[in-house]
Formats: sequence, structure tokens, C-alpha cells
Amino acid sequence: MNNAIARTTALLSTCALLLTGCGGDTSTVTNSPTNSPNTSPNTSPNSIPNSTPNNTTTNTPATTGTLSSAIPIGIGVAQTSNVALLGQEQVAGAKLAQKYFNSKGGVNGTPIKLVFQDTSGDEAGAINAFQTLINRDKVIGIVGPTLSQQAFSADPIGERAKVPIIGPSNTAKNIPEIGDYVARVSAPVSIVAPNSVKAALKQNPQLKKVAVFYAQNDAFSKSETEIFQQTVKDQGLELVTVQKFQTSDTDFQSQATNAINLKPDLVIISGLAADGGNLVRQLRELGYKGLIVGGNGLNTSNLLPVCKALCDGVLIAQAYSPEHPGEINTAFRKAYIEEYKKEPPQFSAQAFAAVQVYVEALQSLDKKSKVNKLQLPELRTQLNKQILEGTYNTPLGEIGFTPTGEVVQKDFYVAQIKMEKDGSQGKFTFLK
Repeated sequence: MNNAIARTTALLSTCALLLTGCGGDTSTVTNSPTNSPNTSPNTSPNSIPNSTPNNTTTNTPATTGTLSSAIPIGIGVAQTSNVALLGQEQVAGAKLAQKYFNSKGGVNGTPIKLVFQDTSGDEAGAINAFQTLINRDKVIGIVGPTLSQQAFSADPIGERAKVPIIGPSNTAKNIPEIGDYVARVSAPVSIVAPNSVKAALKQNPQLKKVAVFYAQNDAFSKSETEIFQQTVKDQGLELVTVQKFQTSDTDFQSQATNAINLKPDLVIISGLAADGGNLVRQLRELGYKGLIVGGNGLNTSNLLPVCKALCDGVLIAQAYSPEHPGEINTAFRKAYIEEYKKEPPQFSAQAFAAVQVYVEALQSLDKKSKVNKLQLPELRTQLNKQILEGTYNTPLGEIGFTPTGEVVQKDFYVAQIKMEKDGSQGKFTFLK
């Protein structure tokens, strides 16, 4: 995996320096992630057909007036840095959505095209990506960024430009309140996170002492830990320690030892995949044998190579289940398994759903006013209104939005990681 990520990073850097170096004849800028879908045809009626790859770039700017060809949708997620463990899954989900909806005629006969910009893992990267998507690539809306921390800095740029933003994985408090043009398909942490603590109590009703860890430099982790700590109190448990770390940390010996000395029955971790996985590993290596709950940042199969066999048993609340019934989830799941030989993760499903919201909102808007006849500013404004008015049957189930852009979702789950003893393979097993 490390070699694959290194190769991806090198490719992305080359494309950034040589804008024509990944050559093509469209006006999109798309950088393929490590787990980019392949392009072999797939004609199964229950699958998502593949299409010609779109990882091309030119210096031709998108039109500033009305749309003349494919409809550009921006995808601003992390394709490099430690956050790429999440962003790569989002790129995969978005690309599957593009293939699926274009195979069904796109927006009433007009295809969509995804324009990718790498936000990397910090606020500056997200700001630069959003500015490029809005001002140079002239997208009609943006899916992104990956982190809530980035959203608080980058989303106001979309708000000021009156460009719709759909957060695919921004679950911190007050994300939709950033502005009228900001929505999210990712359910807030206040709804999702408590489910994993309740699942831990169901597995061990004798739980009493809880140790909490969180990444203090990440806005989402800080928001999530507040929910976790309140849930601990609400469930009548004893919070014995709160340990802080940085998402860039690799050594957690001090924090882990301090917590283990207090003999907790449950450890709760709010961080990202790389740091969270290392923390899980070091807790187990130091002898901690109790239950571990991971937050949404650990909700990725890319966690498994980090802590390997020691990931076994970690509980993580979910806003998506591959087993959710429904035609579109069946198609999405089948295509993902065929492509990646594993079950689709939540981050891919949410990115697919975000693209779906744009497509279906555009379809509805096009029936009222042909979208290729609207000037770009008016199209963005009308599209934003249409997004909030619609309901969508996505891989996440049926979702809609409140007037402020908060997602309305019915179904939530808890999964537990099950690893092979040698740590070579693992999966998320959904609890009943």
C-alpha cells in the first residue's frame, strides 16, 4: 500500500506541475487515485457499467456562460497526505457514480463530468482546490472536502461565490450553518457516534470505566469527542481520562500507558485512519484487552493495514451498510466488489450519494428550465434550491435535506472489525 500511495503522490505532483502532462481532449482535470476503477465494459443489468476513463486534463477553461457540453461537477477531496486513506475511497465512489449515471443518460441526455482537485490534508489545500474548481474549472457545484476541519475554511469560499457545496464526510457540528449554499450527505456525529458506545455496552454490560483519546488538531475529532464524552456520562459510565494527540503523531506510548494504568473497560478514539490505527496497535501491544470504539475517521478499510490483526474487535458506528436493500445500493455494491474485491466502505457510498444528489437535482431542474440555457451563476443558484427540495434514494437509503442543508437519514448501523489471525485480511461485520 505504501508503494502504491507513493506512486499516486508522484503522479499527482507531476500532473500539478505539468497541467498538460496527463493529456487529453476534454476540459476536465482528473487525477486517478490509487484505487481507481478500471475501464473494462460491464453490461450486467444489476451492475454499474464502465465508461471511457476521464483522467485527462487540458488548459482549456470551462465556459463562463451557459453549458456547451458535459456538466462539470467538482470533486475536492484529499488525494494526498495521510487523509488520502479516506479521500481515495471518496474518489472511487464518485467515479462509480459518474459511470452509473452517464450510462443512464446523465442529465436528460447530457453527461456529467467530474473535475477532481486534490485538497490534500489541510485547510490551505482545501481552499486552493475550491478556488480552482470555482474560478478556473467553472463547476456547477462541489463535492467535498474530506475533513470537517477543511470545510470550515473552504466552504465559505463556495458560499461567497454562491456555488453549491455538498459535504460527503463532514460530520462536525455546524457544518450546514456555514451558509445557504452548504449541505451534507454525511449524518452529524451527534446522531451516529452514540450508537457505537451503546453497542459496546450491549456486548459488555459490566462496563464502568472509559478512557477517551482524540486528535486535538482536527475540528471533527474535537467535535466528535464532545459527543462521545457526553454519551459516556449519559450512559452512567465513569470517564477516567481524556488523552490528546495530533493526527500527525506516530508514537502514543505515553498517552496509552497513562490510560492503561487507570484500568479502563472501554477506550474511545477520535482521530484519522493512520494515527487512529497506530494508537489501536500500541494500546494492544501495551496489554490493553478491553473494548475499543473508533470514531468516523477510523471508518475505512484502509485502517486495517495499519493495525493489522490488532484491529480485531474495534467497534465503529456506521451511516452506511452494504447490505442495505434497494436497487441502487445493489448496483453500487456489485460494481464496487467487482472492481476492488471487497465490500464498499461508507466514504465511497457517501461520495456516490453526493454525486447522485447533484445529478437528480439537475434532472429535476432541467425539466423546469433547460440547464444548458442558464447562465452559470443562475444555474448554481437554481440548483442549490433544487437540491434542498428533493428526496433521493441513494446507497445510504432515502435521504433529504432540511432547509439549512442538514441531511435527513433514517438508517444507521454499528460494525465490528473481524481480522484473520495473521492480520492479512479483515472486514467490517455489521451487528444486528
